[in-house]
Amino acid sequence: MLKMYAELTHRPRNSLFESMRVELLLLLVLAVVAPAPLLGRYLLPGIAARPVDYAVVAAAFGVSLGVVLLRRVSAFPGTTVFGYIIPSFVSSYGIALAALFLARADYSRLYLAASFLIALGVAFALRFHLDKTTALRFYYVTTGDMSVVDQTPEVEWIPLLSPEVPTLRRAVIVADLRHDHPDAWERMLAEAAIRGHLVYHVKQVAESLTGRVAIEHLSENSFGSLMPNLAYVKIKRVIDVVGTLFILPVLLPVLGAIALAIRLDSRGPVFFTQQRMGFRGEPFTVIKFRTMRPREEMQRRDDCVTMHEDDRITRLGRFLRRSRLDELPQAFNVLRGEMSWIGPRPEAIPLSAWYEAEIPHYRYRHIVRPGISGWAQVNQGHVADLTSVNLKLHYDFFYIKNFSAWLDLLILFRTVATVISGFGAK
Repeated sequence: MLKMYAELTHRPRNSLFESMRVELLLLLVLAVVAPAPLLGRYLLPGIAARPVDYAVVAAAFGVSLGVVLLRRVSAFPGTTVFGYIIPSFVSSYGIALAALFLARADYSRLYLAASFLIALGVAFALRFHLDKTTALRFYYVTTGDMSVVDQTPEVEWIPLLSPEVPTLRRAVIVADLRHDHPDAWERMLAEAAIRGHLVYHVKQVAESLTGRVAIEHLSENSFGSLMPNLAYVKIKRVIDVVGTLFILPVLLPVLGAIALAIRLDSRGPVFFTQQRMGFRGEPFTVIKFRTMRPREEMQRRDDCVTMHEDDRITRLGRFLRRSRLDELPQAFNVLRGEMSWIGPRPEAIPLSAWYEAEIPHYRYRHIVRPGISGWAQVNQGHVADLTSVNLKLHYDFFYIKNFSAWLDLLILFRTVATVISGFGAK
């Protein structure tokens, strides 16, 4: 699936460094081999030699995994590569350091730190170079539904004014293949494909560029199978449980401090609970810290939406919502198997029931566990009107269609940035 998206966002190769192998080789030479004198005996005579293999192996692992992570997460739409260089290499070198710590291996901290900084510098330099020498460009047939052209101004769209194959050798052509084109245009598209040009249906390209999937009918959704990656479903559940148990000792004191602050800030219970629609359409009770003044039980769908500048939000509640700390108690929902750390946000029962009545395939959204953070939240932010909620559904379908560890990792990176910036908080 990632390969397909890499092809859809195909860039004419104007630089040798676009190759993953070249990038990896360059980083291994500059960030692993070049700082070797810092290992000790080569730089300062008389200092006891350190085991070279542990530090070098850790650096090589950090560089290799960092490149893979960066390439994988940047293959999804809406990602700016620069924003994921530091998270990718911090994660890869962090794993290498954790392995050294658990193995109680002796290693050169100076060498590993230098390797990390060089890897970051080289990665940023490469991206600056590629940003100047590459461009995202599509040729397109103007007839049919080509609304994606207006939705993606960051792309260079070149209209085809006559049914002739573009002269550019690696030109990528986009067309509404469901549209009834004149015979001359049909022949041109067939000829372009025969010559080796990439010819794509506009819906595929729109999904790739916008990160949204609009489903008209389940039978036409291009999923191939209505079941997501079943192997990853099981692996993800193990990761959720192990990860939650691992952070609970740190999380519990934080939960206690927030609970006390809520008590002192305003009257009412510490926790807010609400019935939400969950995995496989089973209702469950979601747990959050209370950020608003209590009101009567919500029965109507409009009652379930928090509006911009809602006057029911408390002073402390604004901070908790902005920082997403109000979501932390849902770690217990994760342990109970009702939620995951990453997935579509669970909707309140009245809102979910209304959507199921209006959209026949809306219920398909419940095929994966709902999450504390999700693809819609990091792309769209807070929604307060029904039109925005409908757009959020498109993001949810994209997540289900591309259900994978790499997409979850990208959402995790973006969630950290969202918590810091307060994007979408209300």
